[in-house]
Amino acid sequence: MPAANDWNEKIIAEFRANEGRVGGRFEGAPIVLVHHRGRNSGREYVNPIMYLPDDSDGDTIYVFATKAGAPSNPDWYHNLIAAGAGTVERGAETYHVIVREVTGDSRDRVYDEQARRYPGFADYAQRTAGIRTIPVLEMRRS
Repeated sequence: MPAANDWNEKIIAEFRANEGRVGGRFEGAPIVLVHHRGRNSGREYVNPIMYLPDDSDGDTIYVFATKAGAPSNPDWYHNLIAAGAGTVERGAETYHVIVREVTGDSRDRVYDEQARRYPGFADYAQRTAGIRTIPVLEMRRS
């Protein structure tokens, strides 16, 4: 999957060069770089991911394992769930987070808000309907 890795590397470089801001199709969108370790390999990975800030808690953000509407969850989701922790780069700041999956009505409320703000997330949910429910992860500063 070199094309996806090249695409991610370009976003990561742009993010770091501009204190967390990127252009193109993600211009103006809230992006974090999520660091996680492979649950089998132990290798460190970094993925650029859109997030939703928790309006009532500045130390909490939510990320969405959409994989652009693919039928399976992304590897980073499995790695973060297995570890229960990770690191994020948000703007010019880097910090550790505790990770937990949000479920039930809380998950639906958070996902629906992200889809309201960014309609592409509603499209991802339609693509995965009947196949999987897109996981929502809470990342709280530790």
